[in-house]
Amino acid sequence: MTFEEYPDREMLMLALADRLTGELRQAIAQHGRATFSVPGGTTPGPVFDLLSAVDLDWDKVSVVLNDERWVPEDSPRSNTRLLRERLLRGRAAAAHLVPLHAPTSEPEDSLDALAEAVEAVLPIDVLLLGMGADMHTASLFPGADLLEQALAPDAPALMALRAEAAGEARITLSARVLRDAMHCHILIIGDEKRAAIERAASLPEIEAPVHTVLRNATIHWAP
Repeated sequence: MTFEEYPDREMLMLALADRLTGELRQAIAQHGRATFSVPGGTTPGPVFDLLSAVDLDWDKVSVVLNDERWVPEDSPRSNTRLLRERLLRGRAAAAHLVPLHAPTSEPEDSLDALAEAVEAVLPIDVLLLGMGADMHTASLFPGADLLEQALAPDAPALMALRAEAAGEARITLSARVLRDAMHCHILIIGDEKRAAIERAASLPEIEAPVHTVLRNATIHWAP
């Protein structure tokens, strides 16, 4: 685990966007394409705004969310909606979005088809994650119904999970897929999350799921 500390959030967002751009550019140069996995929520919004204006071969980039709430895309809680509003516009509108939602009532009804599309763009070249104060990342929540399976080395690429803290049913990349990423970054803000990620390093994955990616991760933190 590498810890990068920034004096303020603006500096963090600028530096992180630059780092992600460089890694995506490198992946495209080496493989002719790149897979970029990103979180939902409001925290990465400024990074998405910066990236959307970057001069990059976006038509060679596949973007896949870390996880998605099982809600329609027009819901304010939809991560896909956030991506379309903040990242997949401007220059980055040319990127290919790999969907993590379909119009079925339960995620299990669409899981196989969605998983096939995700597996086609693996492994992830550049992974950006967030983390909750409860030490969840993606939708790997402590206490989730299938967390043990999602953390397993032989887990499928994509899983449907439910947890009391999550609200809606979720669909998420498994820990195996997250661990296999070439470059892994975790974006956190504030003292509470800094304390949480430091605590997670000494806890088992079942209690602190973010622990599963810490070994190869760069943590980006600002007050």
